[in-house]
Amino acid sequence: MSTLAADYEKTEMGTIQIAPEVIEIIAGMATVEVPGVAGMSGGFAGDIAEFLGRKNMSKGVKVEVGQREAAIDVSVIIEFGTRIPEVASAVQHNVKQAIESMTGLSVVQVNVHIHDVIFKGAEKVEEPETPAQRVK
Repeated sequence: MSTLAADYEKTEMGTIQIAPEVIEIIAGMATVEVPGVAGMSGGFAGDIAEFLGRKNMSKGVKVEVGQREAAIDVSVIIEFGTRIPEVASAVQHNVKQAIESMTGLSVVQVNVHIHDVIFKGAEKVEEPETPAQRVK
């Protein structure tokens, strides 16, 4: 398999090609839909791009696409307290189903890489103190 999509389908009017980036976006969106997935892990470069304000829907996803099949790698951050094998299995199922139904490609692998565990309350912003709280 290669990362460049070859002629996917030839019709009477021409050929249909699906760019690997499209498959990455589908896989990324299908991954974050799964309960227990806190987010995607795109590594240092992906985190810097997101910090600068770019929303990258394919963050943490790598694909290899052939003419009729695809292999997917997703890197995820899991919520603390969830069963990791169940979440990973649900990610595999959701990604496979989404790609196969939207593109017609056969998904031969969905590899799930767990990069971090995050606590649900870790992202809460502290509220500023009111004058009454400071007097104590």
